[in-house]
Parts: sequence; C-alpha cells; structure tokens
Amino acid sequence: MKAVILAGGMGTRLRPYTTVLPKPLVPVKDKPIMEIVINQLVKHGIKEIYITTGHLAELIVAYFGSGEKFGIDINYSREEKPLGTAGPLGMIKEELTDTFLMMNGDILTDLNYSEIIEFHKKSKATATIGITKRNVNIDYGVVEFTKEHQINKWIEKPTIDYHVSMGIYVLEPKVLDYIPEDTKYDLPQLVIDLIEKRELVKAFVYEGYWLDIGLVEDYQKAINNMWK
Repeated sequence: MKAVILAGGMGTRLRPYTTVLPKPLVPVKDKPIMEIVINQLVKHGIKEIYITTGHLAELIVAYFGSGEKFGIDINYSREEKPLGTAGPLGMIKEELTDTFLMMNGDILTDLNYSEIIEFHKKSKATATIGITKRNVNIDYGVVEFTKEHQINKWIEKPTIDYHVSMGIYVLEPKVLDYIPEDTKYDLPQLVIDLIEKRELVKAFVYEGYWLDIGLVEDYQKAINNMWK
C-alpha cells in the first residue's frame, strides 16, 4: 500500500523552530518528527510514500532521499503555491490507483495503522477519518438564560469533550475525482463534498496517544518525555 505524507505547510505557528527547518524535520528527541512517522509506516507494511512538499522542500528531500536507508521508496511532489490539505493529491493522482493512506507529517501517535486500514477495507468506505477525543477547558463560568433573560443555569469552568480529526485518512482513488486542478482545496471541504454526494465516509475512533505538533506548547509536550 502507498501512503501520502503532507509536508508542504509553512509551520508558522511553530516559529521560531520552523524559521530554518520545515516542520516535519523539527526533532523530537533524536529524530525528526517525520522520520518517526515513516518508521511506523514501514512497520505496518507501507511500501511506498509520496511526500508533498513546499516550504523548504529541498531540506526534506536532502534528509530522506530515495528512502533506501529507511527501507521504503520515497517520491516527492512540490507545490509552487499553497494547495491546502487535499489539493496536493491532484499532483500525484496518476500514482494513486488503489486504496491509500494519507496523513499530516507532524503527528505523533501510537496508532496501529494496520487497524485503521483493515477497518476501512471491511467497511467498504470511500473515506475513513481517524478520530480521537479532545477536552476543551472553558476558563469562565458558562451561563444559560431564557428569552426573558432569566438565568436558569450556571456551570463554572466546564470541560467540553469533542471528537476531532487526527489528520490520518484512508482513501479510495475515487476521491481524486473531487480534487480540483491546481487549486487550493482542503480536507474538510473534500469530506463535505463526499458526504453531499452520498459517498460512504466512516469514522475510526482511537483512544490512544495522539499529538498534533502544531503549536510551540505541543512541541514542548513532545520533547518533555510525553512521546516514548
């Protein structure tokens, strides 16, 4: 099976680390984030990876090369302008002729990738989205009141649970029919379009470790022994 790793973002929220390095090359302990991801994919039988690049692409290519030293074939595409989180698929659609995995290049998780792939195939879905739970702490008293402005409920600093996308997807080639050419197009819009066209989109709910290294505080969590 092939995998697509998205690595074209500017990583602006992770500055200053991403001033001289693309986010997938930012180290966690002794390895870049994306090297950890690639090693995991190899263990789960992924044979070939396409890395979509943009910002500081030459550094990514220089580090990972052909993929030989990681035991996998690596190919690259490069965005000349930002294409979003789904648009880059349009550049390599001729290579994606079977079920494929797609994910962000800055994710740390102990997810068993074989399990989400098996779930997808058994469900016969067009797209499967990795989902996990996140808690959002509200630092204020939340007030509810009637149309007459009579307060009837007060909840002090509640915690709200949400199911969120992990940035990991298993997709069928038919999703490529929805990708516009040379146009910015994001994954949320792709999912909305698939649902509107009555394609089967499934959720794979995962309760283990997951960290999207999008912010400086998330990166600090990763390097402070939260990733093992």
